[in-house]
Amino acid sequence: MIKAVIIDDEPLAREVVKEYLLSYPQVQVLQECNDGFEGLKAIQQHQPDIIFLDIQMPKITGFEMLELVENMPAVIFTTAFEEHAIRAFEVNAADYLLKPFSKERFDKALQKWLELKAAMAAPAPAPDTSALLDAAATSPVQSNRVVVKINGKIKIIPVHDIHYLEAADDYVKIVTQEGAFLKNKTMSFFEQTLDAQQFTRVHRSYILNINQVSRIDPYEKENHLAILKSGAKVLVSKTGYPRLKAALGL
Repeated sequence: MIKAVIIDDEPLAREVVKEYLLSYPQVQVLQECNDGFEGLKAIQQHQPDIIFLDIQMPKITGFEMLELVENMPAVIFTTAFEEHAIRAFEVNAADYLLKPFSKERFDKALQKWLELKAAMAAPAPAPDTSALLDAAATSPVQSNRVVVKINGKIKIIPVHDIHYLEAADDYVKIVTQEGAFLKNKTMSFFEQTLDAQQFTRVHRSYILNINQVSRIDPYEKENHLAILKSGAKVLVSKTGYPRLKAALGL
């Protein structure tokens, strides 16, 4: 039996997928979910072989939900929006379906995945979603917030709450008034994603929210220290100093 989960905030869209799946008795729908939070819990609980996932949903998007999944199932996206990130996924995912999609188009997507699964004679391979997620992060919704997981719980951090970001081995430390949170991304990713009018790369290891700067002090070897309103001190390199001055209009 193939385990499936449907994640879509539109009841009618979920009904369409369930109706189309009636032709596949080997596929068992274990749960329907209204949003990404429910979807993440369902994936953790059921460990499905495949999920049918909407993108634009309340609370968190389908892309943000995928970033939090540890054991990635196969994914067939069901979406009403055709954007550049969707086209990028054509190479990396099982398939995507543009709403409203026909039974014929649904069958083509599912059959392609079933054939691949049979050929591998093993659980369906997890899609490489890295390119898709990086492309999706440039959307207006995701560029305004960062989603992290802490002890199994999801936290959404608005970017204007971020004081600075610091490189931390394979992670990036996101520092806010509430504390520091780790995200499994690169500094380059955030440098390209965050609003350049608000965030500036001031050092190889730091990206700074210029709205948090209280003053800039000289430091050793032509470096500087940015003193933040919180009292935190962020190292500004020789090359980062001109960028920070320009961002501040100095």
